[in-house]
Amino acid sequence: MYVIRQARPDDASILLKLARMVHFINLPADLEIIGDKIRRSQLSFEGSITDLTRAIYMFAIEDDTTGNLLGTSQIIPQIGTPEAPNTYFKVRSRTMYADDLQQGMTHTTLQLGSITDGPTEVGGLILAPSYRGHPAKLGKTLSLIRFHYMGLHRDRFRDELLAEMMARLTPEGTNAFWEHLGRRFINLTYTEADRLSSRSKAFILKLMPHEEIYVTILPPEARMLIGKVGKDTEPAKAMLERMGFKYEDHIDPFDGGPHLHARTSDVSIVRETTRLKLGPACTKAQAKGEALVSFQGDDGFRAVSAPISLSPDGKTVRITREHMKAIGAAAGERVGFTLLSKTDRAKSKRKAGKRV
Repeated sequence: MYVIRQARPDDASILLKLARMVHFINLPADLEIIGDKIRRSQLSFEGSITDLTRAIYMFAIEDDTTGNLLGTSQIIPQIGTPEAPNTYFKVRSRTMYADDLQQGMTHTTLQLGSITDGPTEVGGLILAPSYRGHPAKLGKTLSLIRFHYMGLHRDRFRDELLAEMMARLTPEGTNAFWEHLGRRFINLTYTEADRLSSRSKAFILKLMPHEEIYVTILPPEARMLIGKVGKDTEPAKAMLERMGFKYEDHIDPFDGGPHLHARTSDVSIVRETTRLKLGPACTKAQAKGEALVSFQGDDGFRAVSAPISLSPDGKTVRITREHMKAIGAAAGERVGFTLLSKTDRAKSKRKAGKRV
């Protein structure tokens, strides 16, 4: 069985190994940064951090049989403050026409922009390479748990969501967009600049030009990365788009990858997540559907993707004894609930209790 739980301090070394496998700005390969994120995450899950700009939620997925940590994902309740703006390039089109020549050209331009008052960012999703494509769809579960948690704690997050998607990197961890644009103004390698930005992004606004940049001057290998994702990121992008995220011509100033945006209330998983009473254990044979079921107990936040049985009125959910033990919940307690199987989704939406 695979259990999603909040990250713990003893996860730091494994998370460092995962960070070294895949490049992600939200999880740099730096033990000190990872340790700080885990500490703040623990306090955030406890509700001790009320400042959205300081809070962070780090999830981990583990094999409940072996105890092996397999992956992680994050929610950052608010990115972008007056002291530490979040930056992006706005992609525009400019058409120029000469009457005397009877010809013209349309150019793509980029202009630096920044956000100082939100939104909530979903990111930092890493799954060990050997578990990608796993029949249990662990990567999908790691992604969905973030929206499940937001649905349960709507007041802890902003009304707008952002997902910064990774562009294509070379096997050496470099990026043509950065090499031909960013590095002309910030004399750092892609890795150095990216790691520095995990601590502060002030240098981007100070060193990058604020005027429009015509991408016509860039070589084709840099231009082709604008608004595109790497091959490994394509499934994540497609899933977010199915959930309501859209590309609005904002790209990352480092690698050119697209920024996807959504209204929090428009994301289906957030909207359909509720709390139900946990009933007595059921057997797998009695189950008629699949759902994310979570519980916040003495061991912190824990969740499973489990076969479920709903009561006729839709207010009580039953899961197997093994799944109840995995999340540390007993019959009669309230649990988080997000129906995953399409066959029972309509029934659940009609009959589920009011979301708390």
